[in-house]
Amino acid sequence: MDVIIFGATGMVGQGVLRECLLDPDVNRVVTIGRNATGQQNGKLREIVHPDLWDYSGVEGQLAGLDACFFCLGVGSAGMSEERYRHVTYDITLAAGQTLARLNPRMTFIFISGQGTDSTEKGRIMWARVKGATENALLLLPFKGAYMFRPGVIQPLNGIRSKTKLYQTFYTLLGPLLPVLRSLLPNLVTTTEQLGKAMLTVAKHGWPKRVLETRDINEV
Repeated sequence: MDVIIFGATGMVGQGVLRECLLDPDVNRVVTIGRNATGQQNGKLREIVHPDLWDYSGVEGQLAGLDACFFCLGVGSAGMSEERYRHVTYDITLAAGQTLARLNPRMTFIFISGQGTDSTEKGRIMWARVKGATENALLLLPFKGAYMFRPGVIQPLNGIRSKTKLYQTFYTLLGPLLPVLRSLLPNLVTTTEQLGKAMLTVAKHGWPKRVLETRDINEV
């Protein structure tokens, strides 16, 4: 299986990249983003691409892929809805539309978030935008498209969040997260579980198109 990861330098993306590089069923891992991961591996091919709204210049490197793990994301704090939509919906759909055209047999997996609003009409801005993004992806002509909605994610294997506030949270609550994960399987997963679940769904599919935290842990 040949896969592509968007956002491989983020916390979720690092976890997915790790699992892809370890998985013997994955032959090639392409990462694309504004920055390289800095990792060295025979499977890994990195595309540093600053314009995440336009992939016309790198389309030749985006064909022949079996799965996409879309892990790009930004926090919505302090952003207008128009700006947040531009860096969430517009970037994701630019990538999704390009990949669907080049790889119609691809499985596309999008990291959304717990609380996403599929109606697109709720009061919470980020949830509406994520819901609109999910709905648009589900209409694209992929072999399969799946929306993952994790809640709290415990970073494992030395992975750290690039967002200082989140990393402070993980540092302070790190010893409690394994306990919370066992007590609250509907709310807490790990970067390792998330990465393995995404790979499993990419290989074998799943009955649900939208997976909440409990579903992710079950996979």
